[in-house]
Amino acid sequence: MEIKNIAFLIVLIAAFAVFGYTARKVFGYLKLGKAENRFDHFDKRIGNVLAIAFGQSKILRDPVQGPIHFAIFWGFVILLLAVVESIGEGLIPGFSFAFLGPVYDVIAFLTDLVALFVLAAVLFALFRRHIAGPKRLRELDKPSQMDATVILITIALIMISMFVQNATRIALGDGADFAGGSRFISAAMAGWFSDSPGTQVLFEIAWWVHVVLVLGFLNFLPYSKHFHVITSIPNVYFSNRGIHREGDGALKPLDLEDETAEKFGSSDIEDFTWKQLFDSYTCTHCGRCTAVCPANITGKLLSPKKIIVDTRTRLEEKAPVVTKGIEDSPVLQKQLLHDFVTPQELWACTTCRACVMECPVMIEHVDQIVDMRRYLTLTEGEFPEQLQVLFRNLENNFAPWQFSPEDRGAWAEGLEIPLLSDLGSAEEIDYLFWVGCAGSFDARYKKVSVALAKIMRKAGIRFAILGREEKCNGDPARRAGNEYLAQMLMVDNIEKLNAYKVKNIVTACPHCFHSLKNEFPQFGGTYKVIHHSELISRLIDQGVILLDTPMRKDVTFHDSCYLGRYNDIYEEPRSSIVHIEGLHIVEMERNRDKGFCCGAGGAQMFMEESEGKRVNIERTEEALATGVETIASACPFCMTMLTDGVKEKEKQEEVEVKDIAELVYEVMRK
Repeated sequence: MEIKNIAFLIVLIAAFAVFGYTARKVFGYLKLGKAENRFDHFDKRIGNVLAIAFGQSKILRDPVQGPIHFAIFWGFVILLLAVVESIGEGLIPGFSFAFLGPVYDVIAFLTDLVALFVLAAVLFALFRRHIAGPKRLRELDKPSQMDATVILITIALIMISMFVQNATRIALGDGADFAGGSRFISAAMAGWFSDSPGTQVLFEIAWWVHVVLVLGFLNFLPYSKHFHVITSIPNVYFSNRGIHREGDGALKPLDLEDETAEKFGSSDIEDFTWKQLFDSYTCTHCGRCTAVCPANITGKLLSPKKIIVDTRTRLEEKAPVVTKGIEDSPVLQKQLLHDFVTPQELWACTTCRACVMECPVMIEHVDQIVDMRRYLTLTEGEFPEQLQVLFRNLENNFAPWQFSPEDRGAWAEGLEIPLLSDLGSAEEIDYLFWVGCAGSFDARYKKVSVALAKIMRKAGIRFAILGREEKCNGDPARRAGNEYLAQMLMVDNIEKLNAYKVKNIVTACPHCFHSLKNEFPQFGGTYKVIHHSELISRLIDQGVILLDTPMRKDVTFHDSCYLGRYNDIYEEPRSSIVHIEGLHIVEMERNRDKGFCCGAGGAQMFMEESEGKRVNIERTEEALATGVETIASACPFCMTMLTDGVKEKEKQEEVEVKDIAELVYEVMRK
């Protein structure tokens, strides 16, 4: 073994020893979080890794930055073989993958090609970050900008040193054994050098620069925001996207009967799960979450990125103190909530999951926000005053408003809709029509309940309602952090549904739909739940109901967050109305999984916005900009917010807001 190999072995051992120490430390920090099983459903998790991590499906949602990141990511995957080869040469003189034969020629060609693409992508990324990129990149704090710049320049130097290393090797006559002919860029650069001792020295310098930069890069990553280069793939693997029967956005229940619990909800790092702490190490600081956050866009303090970054900052501040057993540190007098993240930020969230949808590394922001809301509500008793009214109404009237439970079925008077209590069992009906609080009490949305009931009757569907026995599904209380009240409502409803042997449910409210379908199973209520847009679309496709009256108008459709991003239902509402003769759908710029929230989710429906622009006004303006006559929705909350927005803009004489059920019923053959 030559002196070069001995020296490199020492450097390699030192580099991996430092990285091992860092990895062990980080792992110890993550163990401070609560246990959570993220090792089930291996096949589905691997599928996520292939599609999201390697296929870069989330990052490619950005038509500009996406391809850049795709090139850099795959460049490193392909260049990994070149790195391994350089390391192998450092340990064994003359080592190469030439024994792979023709495959080696392909690898050599791709290495040069990809390195060129990576260089171009790095230069463009630097240009966007410092000169002409989006606001979220140019307005990063100085440490983040410096961190990103150092990383990008390091990547560029790794590529350049590799080209110089390969070019000088070819100039020295080693090209035949090194697939020099396939390395078209390196071969072209070889003409700049001669077969001389000076070129040999330059080769050694380039080789050392290359391997030292690679090893240094490996050890710098855990201390930078680019730690995601290492953690992103496992974080995608551990995400729950499409893993369980419950939808991706189903909140985890609290064990409220745990008599040993000193608090409920999360206020500091040890209250979160290890996965939530791992999320903080995986954040890329790209700001995509904040850039699509409706609260942030309309001038609220909330920044989903800041919450995740603050979590890592707090973790790295507190974890060393805890793991070392220090009991008198002032660090222990602080906590994440209040000292880093304010209640003002948390209460601005609409739980729309736009942040989760855009995050390229599958961070679950909303769960963490709701966990901290739970602490504020259940442990501190600190929540917006308007929520006190909501909670009181839910406790006394089982609805968000001051209506008597006895009046829940009043909307159906004269329609001869049977009550499930009169039937005694759901075994003789096709669906239980879960009307919901808005469908039962809201003057405007009761018309939607009537329209849907008439559509189902025309289709020959046997259905019944609970009437006064139906209670709020618990969604607004749960999203507001009042898990105790939410569970009480859910359990009461489940006991009633199970007693009647309910199997199939249809509802027009996406919030009811999500809770019944994805969260009721947590407490023993498992049903086949369908949204009215799915049912109507199916009835039209099957020819069960016929649309034979033209409706010559332009319509734009607003996607409900709880229908779309929570349950991946985008096309059914559109297909429900697209068959109407003369009706033309004009899409808003932000639509489907990039749709903009109406502002009502996360219990915001029952709170006042005191900061910035109202979210529903932002969305209404976008809808009005399409120039349509009708704004269509498939959610009572969305209808209320958009109707209020149209009135605020004084356009109610020109533009109407209607549910898809109303549009279909208007043109349906009676």
